[in-house]
Amino acid sequence: MYLSVIVPCFNEEEVIVETYRRLTQVVQSQGWRYELVFINDGSRDKTLTLLKQLAVQDPRVRVLSFSRNFGHQPAVSAGIRYCSGNIAIIIDADLQDPPELFPAMVDLYQKEQANVVYAVRKERKGESFFKLWSARTFYRLINSLSEVPLPLDTGDFRLIDAKVIREFKKLQERNKYIRGLISWMGFKQVPIEYSRDERFAGATKYPLSKMLKFAQTGLLYFSKKPLTVALSLGFISILVGLGLAIWVFASSVLRPESLVPGWASTVIMVIFFGGIQLLTIGVLGEYIGSIFDELKKRPEFIVSESINFDENVQ
Repeated sequence: MYLSVIVPCFNEEEVIVETYRRLTQVVQSQGWRYELVFINDGSRDKTLTLLKQLAVQDPRVRVLSFSRNFGHQPAVSAGIRYCSGNIAIIIDADLQDPPELFPAMVDLYQKEQANVVYAVRKERKGESFFKLWSARTFYRLINSLSEVPLPLDTGDFRLIDAKVIREFKKLQERNKYIRGLISWMGFKQVPIEYSRDERFAGATKYPLSKMLKFAQTGLLYFSKKPLTVALSLGFISILVGLGLAIWVFASSVLRPESLVPGWASTVIMVIFFGGIQLLTIGVLGEYIGSIFDELKKRPEFIVSESINFDENVQ
């Protein structure tokens, strides 16, 4: 067994040395052959400098540095593409996901002869009520809309084997929702529960704006149901419009004195139908925008520097 540990990093200078220490401690205690693949996602602090120092000290530390910040999912994608192991574990640098779970994940992988071991969060320490509620709501919403069942309360923290790594490298889309793609692949996937810790240091790299963008990517790339919803709303608006027309006609015949000439029915219909049209156009626009991004065929990320890889990565 040769293990690749994939660690995306963005402005993690306060934690990266401790992350390296704990990762190394765990994998060496098991006697595994391993590599640590750190992806510097355009950090603006000393993260890259510290990673270079670690790479000089330890040749099993491999570093990919992006030309700018491309995002967490492209960083994970790069790690999977360029790792050398026949199994890989994806883990964030902030130590909220404990490296000490690695032995249990590997044991379960071997015992179950699984292809994926995904970590399920049974507890999330140090997170606000809003973060807990929004995460819980998002996972259940996307699972209800997705055409493929997605595990609840999971992130990218997971073990994947050589089959999954090989098939992942074949995927061509640029805007990846990786946890969803791995579920979409199928194979044998088993859960393992754990308690998620507080950040060791630093601040979250996922503010509300990034969370919403991430949720949008997950919804658009794994479900066509928003289009169905838009179609249903259009159909409902037609029924409502017909109902209003019948009501107005009946009132004009049976109780003409009850009608206020003019504006009320007009304003209601304009607002209602206008809202439906804008919503439908917006949903279509998001899908068209996603198609546009894919058609441009720009690379998912650009590597400006690679360290301790057998060949220079471009």
